[in-house]
Amino acid sequence: MDHDETGCQAPECPILCINNCGFFGTAATMNMCSKCHREMILKQEREKLAQSSIDSFVNGSGSGKEPVVVGNADAFVGSAEVKSLKLQPSSALGSNEVGETKIKEGPKRCTACKKRVGLTGFTCRCGNLFCAVHRYSDEHDCSFNYREEAQNAIAKANPVVKAEKLDKI
Repeated sequence: MDHDETGCQAPECPILCINNCGFFGTAATMNMCSKCHREMILKQEREKLAQSSIDSFVNGSGSGKEPVVVGNADAFVGSAEVKSLKLQPSSALGSNEVGETKIKEGPKRCTACKKRVGLTGFTCRCGNLFCAVHRYSDEHDCSFNYREEAQNAIAKANPVVKAEKLDKI
């Protein structure tokens, strides 16, 4: 009865995603599942951004002093991530390629005894990493002031409430 009054009808069977990913789609997402719809939107944004950057280079001045974006178009999605790309003058483009170097981190080690801790390391409140032997504050001469921290926590949890001693007339 409710369907007749509003003119809306419920679909008789669920609609599968048009990309055949196995999930169900909705009319709000153009019969795609949420993941496929989000990927399509991101792809459209990338294409718009790439097209606008191409248009700005074509319509911009060709003096050679404009920075050239070096990188992959798939590396960024929104305008906030565009800032992370490396810029380089166009005159030095052919002779000097800028490659991204990955900083290799060594194995995690205890700050006190330099023992390798891996995943079992303990991070202290002082900010250092320690092994199981040196994880306690008295074992590694911790610089964190536990007493002051506890006093601040108690003061924050228990505010001072004072009533007036005499009623004013």
